[in-house]
Amino acid sequence: MENNNSHRPIIIWLLTGCFLIYLMVVIGGITRLTGSGLSITEWKVVTGTLPPLSETSWQQEFDSYKQTPQYKLINSDFTLSDFKGIFWWEYIHRLTGRIIGFVFLIPFLWFWIRKKLPDGFLKKAIVLFALGGFQGFLGWFMVKSGLSENTHVSHYRLAAHLISALTVFGFTFWYALDLTSPLSPLSLGRGVGGEVKRPAIVLFPVVILQIIYGAFVAGMKAGYGYPTWPKMGDQWFPDDIVSLEPVWKNFLEGFSGVQFIHRYIAYVAVLIVGIIFYRARKMQITPEQRKIINTLVIIVLAQFTLGVITLLYGVPIVIAVLHQTGAFFLFATSLLLIHRTK
Repeated sequence: MENNNSHRPIIIWLLTGCFLIYLMVVIGGITRLTGSGLSITEWKVVTGTLPPLSETSWQQEFDSYKQTPQYKLINSDFTLSDFKGIFWWEYIHRLTGRIIGFVFLIPFLWFWIRKKLPDGFLKKAIVLFALGGFQGFLGWFMVKSGLSENTHVSHYRLAAHLISALTVFGFTFWYALDLTSPLSPLSLGRGVGGEVKRPAIVLFPVVILQIIYGAFVAGMKAGYGYPTWPKMGDQWFPDDIVSLEPVWKNFLEGFSGVQFIHRYIAYVAVLIVGIIFYRARKMQITPEQRKIINTLVIIVLAQFTLGVITLLYGVPIVIAVLHQTGAFFLFATSLLLIHRTK
């Protein structure tokens, strides 16, 4: 696709959406780490846009929260002031979701009415709206899992919610990249581009799997177990990794098994990025492709380091949020590399 300045407003629109999705993921991480995600017990699409505006409204929200298992079993000593502290993070998280909806819808309608959409883009926009709507549903579906019997949301639903957000981001980012001036293919002949692209394609599902297990670790609070590295306690393979029956359950619902998988997928990701970097050194690739690969190396090493620090220091909120941010940038850069080597 040739560069077309008429696409610039659409590119800016899509990239703005990407930034807001990233921001929502970060706020979602803070919401989870501060235990704020269950503070709003109802999903009010319209009236929920505004926060409580009177002490009576605040007390009603607090009374609803008092009915949750989280309050009864963990936060029964909360005052109204304490409740407001966790309420605001969840409110901001939901408000950001609403803002994203408006940012996608209003410019889309303007572009559509004025016939500014590129050929075939209407179908892509429908895909984005469908994914965005499903993401909103998953958010409530996740919260609902922590309002009846559990004091926390299901780690399966948490992972689905996070991956759904990344899926919306991925499609939006890819569509934006398609509208920018693309790079020419790798220039050394047929098959040479595969020396970088093949491991890049392998890296992408590895990153997704690692993010899923990161959500499992977060949802189960498995990061608090075995706060040691590189070994788990005094062993490389602790006995309780396979303490549950059947065996597969250890790696989906076992605290040690989930942390074990999350650790070792990180090694695989670093190894694949190392292979990409090594192969790229011997190839005549474009300066931008070289820059993307160098950035990928920096991100994966920073992300690995943040993961270790998060583990060793008992999951401090700031470091844990940076670790989640690193996963987001790793996902985006992996996607960018695949796009720029196609």
